[in-house]
Amino acid sequence: MSGPRDKTERQAAMVPPSSTPMIDPFGRSISYLRVSVTDRCDFRCVYCMSENMTFLPKGDLLSLEELDRLCSAFIRRGVRKLRLTGGEPLVRRDIMTLFRNLGRHLESGALEELTVTTNGSQLARFADELAACGVRRINVSLDTLDAAKFRQITRWGALGKVLEGIDAAQRAGLKVKINAVALKDFNEEELLPMIRWAHGRDMDITFIEVMPLGEIDGQRADQYLPLSEVRARLSQALTLEGSSHRTGGPARYFSSAETGGRIGFITPLTHNFCESCNRVRLTCTGTLYMCLGQEDAADLRKPLRASESDEALMEAIDRAIARKPKGHDFVIDRTTRQPAVGRHMSVTGG
Repeated sequence: MSGPRDKTERQAAMVPPSSTPMIDPFGRSISYLRVSVTDRCDFRCVYCMSENMTFLPKGDLLSLEELDRLCSAFIRRGVRKLRLTGGEPLVRRDIMTLFRNLGRHLESGALEELTVTTNGSQLARFADELAACGVRRINVSLDTLDAAKFRQITRWGALGKVLEGIDAAQRAGLKVKINAVALKDFNEEELLPMIRWAHGRDMDITFIEVMPLGEIDGQRADQYLPLSEVRARLSQALTLEGSSHRTGGPARYFSSAETGGRIGFITPLTHNFCESCNRVRLTCTGTLYMCLGQEDAADLRKPLRASESDEALMEAIDRAIARKPKGHDFVIDRTTRQPAVGRHMSVTGG
């Protein structure tokens, strides 16, 4: 009896691999796809979402088989790096099925890397399986090492559980990178100790400016901490030298002579990183966003479900890439106090 993977492989065989790369109107090759497999999360981080969120009905979500088919279509069009995100991706039921099925593209060489961004809450359960599926490195979102402040920032999270997950990931052989959102009057005094902690465990760390996506209970103008200030402050304690290290994302890296590790900075507000953007984002409902900071999107669910052939789907992808904008328009609006983009980060994927 054949299973979902057998059907997926038969579908993939119906359309020959495409040698036509995805090139946007500005000559950028699209080789990186970020896929939000769910908008749900077991945390309620204060800069990301409201405490009482209304999530999508489960019936609106693409099935894992449909997500596999969509990802496979993008891989045939030149995507070489695939990152699964959420919400929190590891809370989606049977998510390891998707990781296992996508692993075939690593085995064939069509895909260079399959990665995941997680809050770490489920890593103790899934780290070994992720490694077995071909995942080699992961990003863990962690904004503080203070247990009380961690509970405050996540509302529902437990720091000890995340640290146990990081331990499990490293035991499984996964390379861990820490992502920390820099927040004014919250963790700015912790950033240097977090660097030393991460580098002491052979983990890179990346700092991110708060992004103005979606309505939250507080005000992002009060949370916003420019990373130009963070870097200047860190330079008083560390010797930061520019690094050529790249992971395919927007971070600019520096090495620290004192700690022996790398520090990344993602600066969507103080320094627009769009000139080299190679990314598009797919939601769990099949909506493709060509830019995180723009509302324009393409519905891929309709052509996906219209036919077992991928011809209409490929045409829809081409039309979407042809509309990819030059850059985003992120700004912290202190006048209207409104987010630059109405949807929450958990919808598009972190």
